[in-house]
Amino acid sequence: MESPRTGARRTVIYYMKQLPAYLRLLGGLLTDRRVSAVDKLLVAGAMAYIALPTDLIPDFIPFIGEVDDVFILVMALQRLVANAGRNVLLAHWTGALEDLADLNLKEALAAAAFFLPRGIRRRLKVIGRG
Repeated sequence: MESPRTGARRTVIYYMKQLPAYLRLLGGLLTDRRVSAVDKLLVAGAMAYIALPTDLIPDFIPFIGEVDDVFILVMALQRLVANAGRNVLLAHWTGALEDLADLNLKEALAAAAFFLPRGIRRRLKVIGRG
């Protein structure tokens, strides 16, 4: 039987491999007039956070250093999925259709959060609700 930590790690690694498709989606949504300005700002903020050399958890820490980046990106995508509408998302999505399902994004978010310390996890959730 697989441990929760192993299952969470496998899920996080899967979504890290899907990162190029999510980045293409983000680029398309940032230029789409049908997407609200607030959602665009949140996406831009998530992308800036990933690009910044300083994170809540430094990237030089193996594996866990990237988890907070994935967490922020998935939270931005989750909000976009909820607010942009299916037609807008499908116009920009190049990955598997099932990866756009809210359930799958919640699974990725939960898996990423599994590796974060509780205090950081709470702070990131507050930021994501913004």
